[in-house]
Amino acid sequence: MAVFIHPQAIVEEGAELGEDVVVEAFSMVGPKAKLGDGCRVLHHATVEGRVDMGRNNVVHPYALIGGLTHDLKYEGGEPGLRIGDDNVFREYVTAHVATGADDETIIGSGNVFLAYSHVAHDCVIGNHLVMSSHSALAGHVEVADHVNVAWGAGVHQFCRLGRHCMVSACSKLVQDVPPFMLADGSPAEVRSINKVGMERSGFSGDEVETARGVFKILYKSELNRSQAIERLENEFSAASPHIVGEIIEFARSSERGLA
Repeated sequence: MAVFIHPQAIVEEGAELGEDVVVEAFSMVGPKAKLGDGCRVLHHATVEGRVDMGRNNVVHPYALIGGLTHDLKYEGGEPGLRIGDDNVFREYVTAHVATGADDETIIGSGNVFLAYSHVAHDCVIGNHLVMSSHSALAGHVEVADHVNVAWGAGVHQFCRLGRHCMVSACSKLVQDVPPFMLADGSPAEVRSINKVGMERSGFSGDEVETARGVFKILYKSELNRSQAIERLENEFSAASPHIVGEIIEFARSSERGLA
């Protein structure tokens, strides 16, 4: 199938379109945009700015992908937005380029951004994020793989979300969420493990119980972070080491503290 551009769409000179790209009526593709094979820009959607988009992404009506950063430190130039494959950007989603002229906001592959969700400048997002309607990631947020951000949640600048964690609906997150944990509230606190998310991703019962044990030591033992890490290293070294080690490394490297 050849590239299809509706007569009432705008594709500016300089835009690069791969094979089988579809650009529907009343949509716009800017001069710095690159769309990989199989991408679809549906009616009334916009892809502008220095956007490098992979294969088979779908941009739904009224979404704006590659909009200029909101950051007041922006001083000009052409910051970018790099996107992987197989992402879905639903209605009115906004994903912004970075702030520095040579920097990029990064979105991986297989992510789903539901209506009105927002990805701000300089975020780094992995793969298979599900971001529900009206949720928002502020600038410089880092999101690992298989994360779930529920309806109406807001994530503060520079926060980190570990693999397979979840931020519950209407939460205000101002600190980091370790892998496999579930944060809820305003401000959000880690309340439990993300049991349902782990089970859906194929983790075994033993792995789920290991994550639960780590949660109890980090959040229920009244130990400080250093003491909790030391206890985890001593008591959980042989139990699902990939899970325990990942949480320990995340906790050690946290600069904002753990939610």
